[in-house]
Amino acid sequence: MVGKVFVVGMGMGNPSMLTQAAQEAIAQSELIIGSQRLVDALGDYGGQKVACVATGQIVRTLHESDAHVASVVMSGDVGFYSGATALYDKLDDFDVSVIPGISSLSYLCARIKVPWQDVHVVSAHGRACDVAGSVQSHAKTFVLLGGDNTAASVCSSLVVRGLASVRVSVGENLSYDDERIVRGTAQELCGRSFASLSVMLVENDHPLRATYTGPHLTDDEFVRGKVPMTKEEVRELAICKMRISPSDTVWDIGAGTGSVSVEAARAAYAGRVFAVERNAEAIALLEENKARFHLSNLTIVEGEAPGAMAGLPVPDCVFVGGSSGRLSQIVRTVCSANPDVRLCVAAITLETLSEALACVRELSFDDVDIVQVSIAKAHAVGAYHMMQARNPVYLICAQAK
Repeated sequence: MVGKVFVVGMGMGNPSMLTQAAQEAIAQSELIIGSQRLVDALGDYGGQKVACVATGQIVRTLHESDAHVASVVMSGDVGFYSGATALYDKLDDFDVSVIPGISSLSYLCARIKVPWQDVHVVSAHGRACDVAGSVQSHAKTFVLLGGDNTAASVCSSLVVRGLASVRVSVGENLSYDDERIVRGTAQELCGRSFASLSVMLVENDHPLRATYTGPHLTDDEFVRGKVPMTKEEVRELAICKMRISPSDTVWDIGAGTGSVSVEAARAAYAGRVFAVERNAEAIALLEENKARFHLSNLTIVEGEAPGAMAGLPVPDCVFVGGSSGRLSQIVRTVCSANPDVRLCVAAITLETLSEALACVRELSFDDVDIVQVSIAKAHAVGAYHMMQARNPVYLICAQAK
């Protein structure tokens, strides 16, 4: 059995990128274990070389060997999405030293002269990963690629998500003679071909990032026109009562100018919001406000509910700001889409309030919360200020069983 084991990070795999400590450890090793690509790269080192990557096989090889010193070489840095993590618990019988390597993250950022202390890291190497969701909520996102998740396919998903203009740097075969770093927008790179051994850094100048724990946009920040808008105080209460999580899917039915849609998209910065609206003037204002706040996760659906809701992704939360007399059909459609949905209906007439209460009662909603919001705002009258009341609004919030 081997006495001393070095777990060595080899960086991108080129021996020229080994740290001095890594070179000294490998040089004194009588046994070198790692992937075929890595052990082939260490041809100048004299130890016995065994190509394997499975944790169990590595441990068996160490137990069966007569070598005094061995190195297990890993690509990248041993603490950065590395197979070393699974190996550590299996090496209790050995004297183990760990030597870090240069990660593809630090290498690529150095090559393109971008600091990486604020980079958000995701791995799409052989795993399901919503890269677009990460990109839209972070200024810098580093992506480890692999399998079906190629640089081109990720760029295509960014374009579909409305992130065509984000800046992308793709590094392939890093540290090798055929290294190539290609930079451009997601739109420019989505049709290009890249080597499978690639990583990418995506820079987004307008990430969705909540700076407060709740909604905080004032009415004056929206493009308003003559379309009715859910006012600031009512909007804030509605967003809070919907309990929107960052990754939620939200529907805003009868979205109007989009004030609730905008706040919901900022709250669900890693999710998606669908604003359903039939009025052409409101649609135009929705588009303006979407662009004004850089909301790539807000999708505008033109049409009349409930028909326009067909085919939308399953919602976690739904706000109904306008129903055009179809509230019962809309709520039933919502419940069919997700029996566990969180619903919030805004009503300004007693008839709508009555219909909303009948709906939640008939459909056996839980946790029904009814609030009347009465707001008065000060306005100047000469040198004085008077409070001017706004129409009361009812919020009927409920959780489907």
